[in-house]
Amino acid sequence: MKKKSKSSKKEFVTLSDIQDARQVLRKLLPPSPLLHNAWLSECYGCELYLKMETMQPIGSFKIRGATYKISTLSPAERKKGVIAASAGNHAQGVAWGSRTLGVNARIIMPKSAPLMKIENTRKLGAEVLLAGENYDEAFQEAQKIAKKTGRIYVHAFDDRYVVAGQGTIGLEILEQLPDVDLIVGAIGGGGMMGGISIAVKEMRKQTQLIGAQAEGATSMLQSIEKGEVVRLAKVETFADGIAVKEARENLFNILAPRLDQVLSADDESIAASILTLLEKAKVVSEGAAAVSLAVLDQIKTKLKGKKVVVVLGGGNIDVNVLARIIDRGLIRKGRRLRINVSISDRPGSLARLTELLAKQGVNILQAIHDRSEPSTTIDKTEVALTLETRGAEHGIEVINALKEHGIRVDLGI
Repeated sequence: MKKKSKSSKKEFVTLSDIQDARQVLRKLLPPSPLLHNAWLSECYGCELYLKMETMQPIGSFKIRGATYKISTLSPAERKKGVIAASAGNHAQGVAWGSRTLGVNARIIMPKSAPLMKIENTRKLGAEVLLAGENYDEAFQEAQKIAKKTGRIYVHAFDDRYVVAGQGTIGLEILEQLPDVDLIVGAIGGGGMMGGISIAVKEMRKQTQLIGAQAEGATSMLQSIEKGEVVRLAKVETFADGIAVKEARENLFNILAPRLDQVLSADDESIAASILTLLEKAKVVSEGAAAVSLAVLDQIKTKLKGKKVVVVLGGGNIDVNVLARIIDRGLIRKGRRLRINVSISDRPGSLARLTELLAKQGVNILQAIHDRSEPSTTIDKTEVALTLETRGAEHGIEVINALKEHGIRVDLGI
């Protein structure tokens, strides 16, 4: 990667800025844990560690940059208060930092923002206004209010103090694992990996840095490949925390010369990684964080024998989304099987079906008995089954057993 940007301007953020941020934040926030994961290490043939930003007070790394930015305000600026636009984690970061430092905060959130994140932001003491159908519209409204009221705008990533705050993650990693070989982290706007890349490349140049983006939101990846800032026509990913249309020049100038590679993962892979983290690391991760794990399969051969850190930026995922991800993930891994079977419409037929399934060692999660299904004959009835299996091979065994007993089986959706 490592394409040089065209800008020759003075550095937007320096190592000294990040070290200053560390001095402030260490009094307010303890270092997030760096945990070795044995299962993932064995899977990828390396020593794999998870940087647990999910364990921050708001469940996200955003608390760092927002809090440090607010700490740098003058007494006069603090009196005016702050304002920000966000659909979630940044909103909570600004709210937490403002409450901690005694500053009034107003957050503009799009009407489509998850209710959980809206309520959490309010509970942290911020005034929340809903405006616009998406982040861009909320951002425009926040800019208008900032201009009208004089409130200080706290940008989610395109701000030198915010980037410096996020960069403290890099300093912590180097303290916790001084000989780290490779760090992987998500890129939305680029504030987190921007800060980390400055800290790490200044202090340990041989450490490789890999950025990860959702396949439906690759503004920074495309910008680095083309050598200039790119704005996407649209973004499509459930990982809303990294759904950024346009790469900002300041972050592009930081990342382009420092990142060794930028990779992307599709939503299915990100969802699968959320499930893997839940099962194998006992960690609840949002899509914007799990993308860092989702890209590892693309570079698996490069990880052998190395010390690898995956930065998990946040764990604020809607429980309804999480439930769907778990369901789809289990189906994808063959551990949840949905089939439609046709059985005789006579007394005892359903009991014999369930007895047969029990002998195969499957757990029936749901059974819908439908006698009015148009595709069945008068003497037949349709049963839609959701089964829990040990895996794909076991599922095939179950289907074959049903067919051997003369039961018609169709795969469900």
